[in-house]
Amino acid sequence: MAENKEFNYAEAMAEVEQILSEMSTERISIDELEKKVRRASELIKACHARLDKVEASVEELLKEE
Repeated sequence: MAENKEFNYAEAMAEVEQILSEMSTERISIDELEKKVRRASELIKACHARLDKVEASVEELLKEE
């Protein structure tokens, strides 16, 4: 995901899944493992933030009804 691109939850989750797949099926160096874990952590945090934002928005919409 590029920094200037709007966050896309589906793309982020797909990237996390790809990272997990690579980590479980490939032999990777400890340095590469660190990079992959760091990237996955960043994506997961961003996904959680997006979910929290959507949840708050939905709750607000439901209050209006």
